[in-house]
Formats: sequence, C-alpha cells, structure tokens
Amino acid sequence: AELGPLDVLVHNAATGVIRPALETEDKHWDWTMAANARALLALARVAAPQMPDGASIVGISSLGSQRVLDNYTLVGTSKAALESLVRYLAVELAPRIRVNAVSGGVVDTGALAHFPNKEEMLRFGRDNPAGRLVAPEDIAAAVTFLCSPGAEMIRGQTLIVDGGFSLRA
Repeated sequence: AELGPLDVLVHNAATGVIRPALETEDKHWDWTMAANARALLALARVAAPQMPDGASIVGISSLGSQRVLDNYTLVGTSKAALESLVRYLAVELAPRIRVNAVSGGVVDTGALAHFPNKEEMLRFGRDNPAGRLVAPEDIAAAVTFLCSPGAEMIRGQTLIVDGGFSLRA
C-alpha cells in the first residue's frame, strides 16, 4: 500500500514432486498445482484490480509444459495449466493489463538440484543451437521485454527461451 499499485507481477514458482507419475500421490498433485498454477490466479485476483493501465503479469513456465521430461509429470502438467491460465487472463484483463509467460530451457538453478538426473539434464540443456545453457539472466531479459512498452501488443503468449532447443524434431 505504501508503494502504490504494482506495475509488474511475476509469478516465478518452480516446485513440485519429481517422480514418475505412478509413484506420486494426490497430495503431491495438489501441492504442485497449487504452487505452480493456482498461485498465479490467486495473485492476479488480488493484484490486477489495483494495477494501472499498461501493467504486466508474467508467469514463468518450462519446456516440460509441452515436452515430456523424465520424472516431470506433475510439474510439467502444472506448467501447462499455468500457460493455459495465462491465455485466459490475457483475454479477460485486456486491454488494461498484458499477461504472458516465459518458458525456459534447462537453467542451472537450485531447483535443478532436486532432479535425480541433474547431470543428464545439464547435458540435455546444453544440446541446443546456441551451444550453452540458458542463464537466469536470459529469462530475466525476456521478462523485462514482456513488461516493456515494446511488448504492448503481445498478449497471452508463451515466449520460449531455450537457445533453440525446442526447434529440433
């Protein structure tokens, strides 16, 4: 309240149970969906009515929303739900607020430490036309762009930042 309304809201949750689907429980599903998808809706409900015209909401997704990754069933499904929610919010909140998502390739952050196949994921992440892992700064630059006036006509889109990895067949 002291700082005034938000110009930018970034939902950057990345949590969940990293296991094969048949080794998960309902509580794992509920927790993963709540943090990765439902939280964006909860934040938008509170923030959007107070956000000024031209404000932006950005959800952070991952390639697991579109691609099948080992042990990523719950997180990937929750990120697909987040991307769907971004599209619905983009229509509902337009023309006042831009809503988009950024989907990153493999980024070496603390979240990757929870993968039982971390080293394989790192090799997988480097195997892209750009020849290097996506850095946190790459994701931040995409978010910054989507929140800038230059992105005024981008609504409900998921910007993929993966060094070109997902372009390959």
